Amino acid sequence: MSSSPKLIVHHLQVGQGERIPWLLEELNIPYELKLYKRSPLLSPPELKSVYPLGASPVLEDLTDPANPVKFAESGAIVEYIIAKYAANGKLALGPNDKQFSEYLYWLHFANATLQSGLFRRGLARGMVGEQDPRYKGADARVRTALSHMDSRLQSNAWLAGDQFTAADVMTGWCFTTMRKFEPIDLTEYEGIQGWLKRIGGREAYRRAMGKADPELDVEEGLSVKGPKVIEMFVKAMATKP
Repeated sequence: MSSSPKLIVHHLQVGQGERIPWLLEELNIPYELKLYKRSPLLSPPELKSVYPLGASPVLEDLTDPANPVKFAESGAIVEYIIAKYAANGKLALGPNDKQFSEYLYWLHFANATLQSGLFRRGLARGMVGEQDPRYKGADARVRTALSHMDSRLQSNAWLAGDQFTAADVMTGWCFTTMRKFEPIDLTEYEGIQGWLKRIGGREAYRRAMGKADPELDVEEGLSVKGPKVIEMFVKAMATKP
């Protein structure tokens, strides 16, 4: 691991970029955090000037002045940080670990299955309403994904098994801050509820949230019912064809 990495994290507040400060806090890696407020819902011009897609998070690695790095995509950033700067690959499982496949699966589950499914469900609700078969189909897929994850957490403390890993970092936001965009009632998912309590007990998580989104109510995000949905986002999704 580099003795003094120089990392800058660009974070659009109330968004998935919170994963990166959390990861860095868990790894005890120093970083500079630059915050951006939504304008009014998406990225402000200041963030778009950093990265043309207006994506968040964006990581700048200036550790090697001759080879500066700047890129987006939270999953890629997580893997990059662990590979380059985590002592002994902390928060990842290697190919010789018996839970290696589970770690990889759940590391990518959030963005590949759960987050995209939640977004499609919200879009379907806004465009065609909850009685339409297209919404019902999207809702069924989300519920299947939630039950699948809940089953895993009924018998495991963490997604990869008995160790907290980057898979939990990647997935946590879907059940905390993301519920401000698409609600999930966790009443029937006791495995996920217990997992969220364990996340809430991690000092690194609370430090990261205090830095990245100090105005958010962390307890509300960790609760069974979740935080209040952002009305502006609901209206934006309700554009009828």
